[in-house]
Amino acid sequence: MASTDALDVKPIDPEQSDAVWPLSIEAGWNQNVADWRFMLGAGRGFGCTVPDGTWQASSLILPLGQKLAWISMVLVTKERRRGGVGTSLLKRCIEEVRAADAVAGLDATEQGRPIYLTLGFRDLYPIARWHFDGVKAEAVAPPPGVTIRPITPADLPRLAVYDRPLTGMERPSILMHLALRQPGRAWLAEDVGGKIVGFVLGREGRVATSLGPVVADREAIALTLISRAASAAPGPFIIDVPEAHQAVRAWLQGQGATSPRGYMRMTLGTAKGLDDPSHVFALAGPELG
Repeated sequence: MASTDALDVKPIDPEQSDAVWPLSIEAGWNQNVADWRFMLGAGRGFGCTVPDGTWQASSLILPLGQKLAWISMVLVTKERRRGGVGTSLLKRCIEEVRAADAVAGLDATEQGRPIYLTLGFRDLYPIARWHFDGVKAEAVAPPPGVTIRPITPADLPRLAVYDRPLTGMERPSILMHLALRQPGRAWLAEDVGGKIVGFVLGREGRVATSLGPVVADREAIALTLISRAASAAPGPFIIDVPEAHQAVRAWLQGQGATSPRGYMRMTLGTAKGLDDPSHVFALAGPELG
């Protein structure tokens, strides 16, 4: 297996987002340049190039607090696959996370999960990725006593405080980025006293709009938020939903949604609260946690 020293691993800077983007295009993933630029600015990216400077492999670590870091964007061009490049970069990520005394988390595909298991990762819960066009998205009325309104910049500090104990993640910069990037998808649910009881965010992607994260006190609120975000502007949409949420699944199926693949949320170590999807009704995405 190739070592990362032999691979001449280099940092990937945000200014190189356009140059590294073809890796996710070749893989058929939904990220656009704005995603790469944000992730590389908020986290640490590194990978390998050929002599002419073309990127042939990438990996990324995104901090989600002092004790949790998300590993993602482990990509290798077709001609370099099956040579140990991706596994070497993954191990480099794990080493860096451990050196920071943090827990590594990731969302594994069916193909990647066996590799992560051999490296000591453990399953938390399964996730289904849903695709739907949203042309006739069915509106869901909010539960009694709950109102839905657009998120404003003034709401962002409270949003981060609400999010942290329910998700096990510290991600104020991610929430701010998504809320300001796609304000038409950013909705807040409040009770009669003005307390936050849920929110939804979204972002445009290369081939579809991604809906998420969706965090809420209960599933009925989450359904209202998802339907509101989906009806704000045309799709197509993708949304990553923990399989535990059957009402969300039923609503998506009612919209003609299909789920061609899934993920398994995994960690290397224990992160408090991360293994409970009770209030997480849609992920920010496998690359954002």
